[in-house]
Amino acid sequence: MAECGRKGLSLLEKARSRYESLQISDDVFGESGDDSSENPFYSTTGDSNSDNYTESNADDARARETRSSQSCGPPGSVSNGQAQEEGWTDALQDIIIPHYQDTHGPTQKMPATATAIDFFQLFVPDNVIQNMVIQTNMYAKKYQERFGSEEGWTNVTLAEMKAFLGYVTSTGVNRCESVLSIWSSGFFSNRSIALKMSQARFEKILKYFHIVAFRSSQGGSHGLYKIQPFLASLQQSFSSSFRPSQTQVLHEPLIDEDPVFITTCTERELRKRKKRKFSLWVRQCSSTGFICQIYVHLKEGPGPDGLDTLKNKPQLHSLVAKQLCQNLSGCNAIIFTGPSITSLNLFQEFEKQGIYCCGLLSTRKSDCTGLPQSMLMNTESPQQRGQSRIKMRGNMSIINWYNKGNFRFLTNAYSPTKEGVIIKRKSGEILCPLAVEAFAAHLSYICKYDDKYSKYFIFHKPNKTWQQVFWLTISIAINNAYILYKMSDAYHVKRYSRAQFGERLVKELLDMDDCSPTQ
Repeated sequence: MAECGRKGLSLLEKARSRYESLQISDDVFGESGDDSSENPFYSTTGDSNSDNYTESNADDARARETRSSQSCGPPGSVSNGQAQEEGWTDALQDIIIPHYQDTHGPTQKMPATATAIDFFQLFVPDNVIQNMVIQTNMYAKKYQERFGSEEGWTNVTLAEMKAFLGYVTSTGVNRCESVLSIWSSGFFSNRSIALKMSQARFEKILKYFHIVAFRSSQGGSHGLYKIQPFLASLQQSFSSSFRPSQTQVLHEPLIDEDPVFITTCTERELRKRKKRKFSLWVRQCSSTGFICQIYVHLKEGPGPDGLDTLKNKPQLHSLVAKQLCQNLSGCNAIIFTGPSITSLNLFQEFEKQGIYCCGLLSTRKSDCTGLPQSMLMNTESPQQRGQSRIKMRGNMSIINWYNKGNFRFLTNAYSPTKEGVIIKRKSGEILCPLAVEAFAAHLSYICKYDDKYSKYFIFHKPNKTWQQVFWLTISIAINNAYILYKMSDAYHVKRYSRAQFGERLVKELLDMDDCSPTQ
């Protein structure tokens, strides 16, 4: 028994040393809860149905059909399998990634007396909120000139706009579907903050709320023109307030839905709810969870860079990846990607810019152009867990690794000759190439971020797309603000959880005297 305990302790010590060597912080979340180690390699079996980071059994069946019929294989492959093998070799050699050229961490030191709103206003300062005031008043004036004046309406002030933001933000703390619940007598009512503004006044501000009141005569054809200046300002503040670590992840963040709504709505309502008219992609620091860059793509209508004309998803996702990484040239960053982004052509293009990659491959979702056909088909002979095959061309390696199913990786960021381990709590260690271990560790951290932080996204769900994007990005800004708070001296004075930080921010936006969070 004692020997088993010592063995278990040894495994945990190895896991912790591995995570420290991979520069992953354990303390950024600061809240109790289950550790989200539910990544593809700690727990996933071969029949997993994950859309993001695993392959289904359909891949195996498709690969068998390919071998039997001698067809062209996965998307992007050619009919002559020998051509795909050209240049790829079983002879492996070490590769050396140049030193990371950028510093990482917050760019300014916040005082120990800094409050929640101080961190929030690193991203949404008073001048940005004042612009919302001006645009809202302009829209209200034009609307009433056309449809008749509204009795009792007065122009919004800066203080009222902050309170308005505070009310809507509170839905992410209390997890209520309707912001109007604050003034109700039901379960989600909140009399302590309801007294700061009447429901009637809030509804009038909500009716006229705008960031860009009118379309510019010089362009403005983009579907998100009403929010584009705010997105540009937010992006600039993300970049200027924080420098990410060398390892970063490109993905679509989890947008949590109200569990009460999901369990009570009809199937038709649920289908309607899931049909968003946009997709949100981010570049995220895998050491801290800080979201460094956001990219919003409208699924319908005209868009920049010709994205609306692309029907091929790998091509679309490749262009999204380029947009997210346009500021990383020359700093030798390492980017982790899911199957929809991973491709040889993209990784080679990034390498020329000093950006290195490690991505999961899927014969169903990835652009497999230029990859060796033999590595994309599963062997019929039984394999042992931890067994791997690797081919190399230049600095690029393609890895076929088995763990209750075949997992394929493409990377130029990790040497194929170096080994790592996957820590399994019950079955011990499973050997793997170092690239597989790094991918599992960093993606596990992002899954942990999604599990803990997505539940604090603002629950207010307006009908208009630009407003949906606005409140979603405000949620990201608040999460980023909390991450900076966790890394500041202010956290050592008062250790607020994410929920308490959100509660405090709401009260400070409403300018309430008692800003201490409820317990």
